[in-house]
Amino acid sequence: MSSELFDAIDYLEKEKGIDKDILMEALEAALISAYKKNFKSATNVRVDLNEETGSMHVYARKDIVDEVEDPLQQISIEEAKQKNPSYELGDVIEEEVTPKDFGRIAAQAAKQVVTQRVREAERGVIFSEYADREEDVMTGIIQRKDPRFIYVNLGKIEARLPESEQMPTEQYEVHDRLKVLVTKVENTNKGPQIYVSRTHPGLLKRLFEMEVPEIYDGTVEIRSVAREAGDRSKISVHAEDPEVDPVGSCVGQRGQRVQTIVNELKGEKIDIVEWSEDPVVYVSNALSPSKVIEVLVNEEEKATTVIVPDYQLSLAIGKRGQNARLAAKLTGWKIDIKSESEAREEGLLDQSEVESSETDEAYSDIDDNLFE
Repeated sequence: MSSELFDAIDYLEKEKGIDKDILMEALEAALISAYKKNFKSATNVRVDLNEETGSMHVYARKDIVDEVEDPLQQISIEEAKQKNPSYELGDVIEEEVTPKDFGRIAAQAAKQVVTQRVREAERGVIFSEYADREEDVMTGIIQRKDPRFIYVNLGKIEARLPESEQMPTEQYEVHDRLKVLVTKVENTNKGPQIYVSRTHPGLLKRLFEMEVPEIYDGTVEIRSVAREAGDRSKISVHAEDPEVDPVGSCVGQRGQRVQTIVNELKGEKIDIVEWSEDPVVYVSNALSPSKVIEVLVNEEEKATTVIVPDYQLSLAIGKRGQNARLAAKLTGWKIDIKSESEAREEGLLDQSEVESSETDEAYSDIDDNLFE
C-alpha cells in the first residue's frame, strides 16, 4: 500500500474538513471487504495500516476453543499453545494472512469505498454546517430553474426555492443575487436538502435585525409580523426604554433603514407600528395609516369593533381588505370596521364622541387647505 494514499487522506482532512479517523475506518472497512470477497480463507479478519511505512497487513482472527467446529473462525487450544504457550481458552489468536497480490485488489476496492465514505462525510459536514442556519438569512446566487424550484447557490450547496415561496411580484433570472430565509434543512439519502423562502414573515424580521442596530442589540423588540409578500407588510415594535422611539429607529434617518429593506423586497410596502399591551391602542396603531375614532373590545371573543371617520373607511379596510386583514394578523384580534355614520345609527357612539370626531375632521380639512 503506497504512502501516497495516506498523504491523500491527510489532504482530505485539511481541505475538506473530514475527520481523518472516519477516512481510516472507511479504508479499513474497504480492505476487509476486498479480502473477504477475493480470498475466502477467513471471515473474521483485521487490517493493520502503518502510516509511517505506508504498509498494510491482514490478520485472520480465531477464537481458541477445546473442540474446533469452524476452522475459519476457531483454533484448538493445543495448536494455539504450540504457537505461544501463554494462550488460554477464550483468547483470540491472530495470524497474518496478507496475500502477495493483495495490493492491487485492495487499491481498487479502497478507491471505490473510500470515495463513497468521503462523499458521505462531506455531506455530513455540509449538513452540520447548515443545520444551525435554519431561520437565518443567507445571500445566494440563482444557478438554475425548473417548473418546481429555483436553485440558489449558497456556497457549498444549492438550496431549493419552491414556487410557493417565491414572491409573485418578482422575476427571477439566473445569476441574480438575492437574500433568502432558510426554512428547512434535511439530511436525506441523496445528501443534505435545504429549502429557502422569499415570502416567509421571518425574512422580513431578519432583514430588520440586520439593518436596525437597536433591534440587533435588543433595545427595540419586534413583537409581531404580518406579511403578504411582494405587496404589503406590517410589523409591530416595542422598546422598554421610554426614551427610545422604536418606530423611528426602524424607519431610520430620512427613511433610509426601511427603504433598504423595501429595495431588497422589490418595493414591498412596509407599515411599522408601535406595539401596546392595550388592545385599543394596539389595534388603532395596526390600522395605520387610517385614523380611528374608537375601538370597542370584546375580551371573551378576542374581537374588536373599530369605528373610523366616514372618509377614512376605505383607507382603513384597504384594497381588497388588505389593511384590515394584515392588522388582524398582526394583533391577533378580530377586527370589524364600521364607519362613523354606521356606528351612530347602531348607537355605538355617544353624541360627545360624534362632535369630537366632527371637530377633528374639520381641523383635518383646515390643515389640508393650508398646504394646498
